[in-house]
Amino acid sequence: MKLTKKRHACVRLEKDGRTLVIDPGTFSEEDAAVGADVILVTHEHLDHFNEDRLRTGLESNPGAQLWTLASVAEKVSAAFPGRVHTVGEGDAFTAAGFDVQVHGQLHAVIHPDIPRITNVGYLVDGSVFHPGDAFTLPGQEIDTLLLPVQAPWNKISEVIDYVREVKPRRSIDVHDALLTDLARPIYDMQIGNLGGADHLRLSPGDQA
Repeated sequence: MKLTKKRHACVRLEKDGRTLVIDPGTFSEEDAAVGADVILVTHEHLDHFNEDRLRTGLESNPGAQLWTLASVAEKVSAAFPGRVHTVGEGDAFTAAGFDVQVHGQLHAVIHPDIPRITNVGYLVDGSVFHPGDAFTLPGQEIDTLLLPVQAPWNKISEVIDYVREVKPRRSIDVHDALLTDLARPIYDMQIGNLGGADHLRLSPGDQA
C-alpha cells in the first residue's frame, strides 16, 4: 500500500489500482479527494472536513463512496444517495478492497469551555491508523501511525507518550499545517529520540 502525504491532516492510500483518501479538509489541496474510490472523514472541523472538496471528490468518480460520522454525513448525503455511510466506534467495513475499522468517540479537549464533538479514527488494512483529533488507541499492533503532531489540543509530551503507547513501527506526521518550518527540527528530534519508533516527516506530495 502506497501512502501519499497531502497538506495538513489529509493522506491518500493506494493499492491494486484503488485509492482511499482521509480528511480532505480546508487546509488540504482543492483536488485532494479527486479520483478517490473511498473517502473517510474523522470529524466536522474545517481542517478535516470541507464540503466542496468532498463534493468534488464524489463527483469526480461516480463509484466513490464516503464513510463518516453523522454530523458530516447529513451535510452531503442528500446529494449522493446511497453513497454516504454513517459509522461509529466498533464498526468495520470493506470498501474498494480496503478493510477499515472504526475506533474512538470524542475529539480531544481543546478547552473545558468548548463542547467536545464526535471524532472517529480509521484503521486501514490493520496497518495504517489515522486517529483524527484525538489520541485514540487502534486496539492492536500497527505498522504506521499517522501522528497529529501539532494542534490547539495537544502538547509535545502528549504526542510522544501517544507514540509510546501505540508502539507503531513508524509514525508519520499529520496535522502539521500550523507548525512552522523553523520549529519542525525540534519536533523531529524530540519525537524521533523519545517516541520509540521510526519517525518520518513528509512534505505534501511525498510518498512512503
